[in-house]
Amino acid sequence: MAVANILIIEDDPYISDLIGLYLKREGFQYSAASDGEDGVEQFLSAPPDLVILDLMLPGFDGWTVCRRIRAERSTPIIILTGKGESYDKLKGFELGADDYLVKPFDPKELLARIKAVLRRTKPGFARDPVRLPDLVIDLDRYVVQCGGAELTLPPKEMELLHALASMPNRVQTREQLLDRVWGFDFEGDPRTVDVHIKRIREKIGSSAHYRIETIRGVGYKFEVSGA
Repeated sequence: MAVANILIIEDDPYISDLIGLYLKREGFQYSAASDGEDGVEQFLSAPPDLVILDLMLPGFDGWTVCRRIRAERSTPIIILTGKGESYDKLKGFELGADDYLVKPFDPKELLARIKAVLRRTKPGFARDPVRLPDLVIDLDRYVVQCGGAELTLPPKEMELLHALASMPNRVQTREQLLDRVWGFDFEGDPRTVDVHIKRIREKIGSSAHYRIETIRGVGYKFEVSGA
């Protein structure tokens, strides 16, 4: 997968750090600026692949930052702000924003919008399918092919299988898998992972090329021969 660099321009450190945690978990690189002027300087010195932009900023406000960015490049911009009036949204799109999300927001929705924008604007950005001789996991299309047959898996089973198989022969704890698939804010039972693994095993089984191994007391490993 092509690695994308994200610039967060946000003056609330809690929000900036939260976004950064989710971006890091998904494999993105990112930097952050806490005011509009610094955001423009960072953008010009190291142009990112996408900008997450607050509107209510010290120094240059978000509207000014958006204009400065658009005067230089067509880099995609997602406005993330508490200003939810139709007028503000219209103004944002007229200035060249690619998407507009109102606070309070769901970090998972923001990630989904980031990925959607990057797929449209950044050539080569996609999650590479996991390919084994008898198993293909294509998370972008939510398709699993096992032994030549196409399987239907619920989204969370698909995402958990891809999370395991994309890191072959590496042990991942239940907590790591919960973070990657369900998110940092998941407050349910960690045994949710065990239940989903059981269902995945029933559907894809194992072969001479792969198997999902339980690491007792720790988590799971997607074991691939020859990897």
